Amino acid sequence: MSNLTLTAIHLRNGIWLARISGPATETPQIEVRHQDQTVPGITLTPAGTKGQWDLSVPIPAHALTDGVQVFAVFDRADQTSLGAFTLTAGETDTADLRNEVELLRAELDMLKRAFRRHCRETGTS
Repeated sequence: MSNLTLTAIHLRNGIWLARISGPATETPQIEVRHQDQTVPGITLTPAGTKGQWDLSVPIPAHALTDGVQVFAVFDRADQTSLGAFTLTAGETDTADLRNEVELLRAELDMLKRAFRRHCRETGTS
């Protein structure tokens, strides 16, 4: 379980900005995933207050498409989900349901990776 918290700030000019807070003295390892692929180009910079960092996530052009796009934010240290943000564009049907399904898929993918890692580490098959 991560001790980090995620607080959204805004989405502006194709960049989603959030604040990561926690007791960590070292910069946390953060991963953002879209459709189970790591989003490239994210940056994490000190926010000026100890234990706080600004997370900047550039929205990839291929994610700007009809429907609901979900971006999940993870603490890479233990693959804990810190939260998610969504983009909705164009034609959408039952956007709320699709959003929930995408979030569930992201969580399930995270759990599968953690379970496989646990099996490798413990030698269980």
